Amino acid sequence: MKVVMYKVVIPADRQLHISIPENIPPGPAEIALIVAPEAPAERGMTAGDLLRSPLCGVWKGRSDIGDGVEYVRLLRAKAEQRSRA
Repeated sequence: MKVVMYKVVIPADRQLHISIPENIPPGPAEIALIVAPEAPAERGMTAGDLLRSPLCGVWKGRSDIGDGVEYVRLLRAKAEQRSRA
């Protein structure tokens, strides 16, 4: 069995046209449409959302940040001092 996945946006006219890759032989096939659930507007970011976001690992490879946990502590301390001023 071969599986081909496409991420698409369904247009307003609900007409979707796809091209089948050359390596898929002609013949019977099944096509499934999986509609992603809409996230509630009020929902905040979960830990899983954060892990999947581009924010995760943004400091990776930076030579000016040694211990990431300590660096964040310092950033938070500075922010708290600014908010008291």
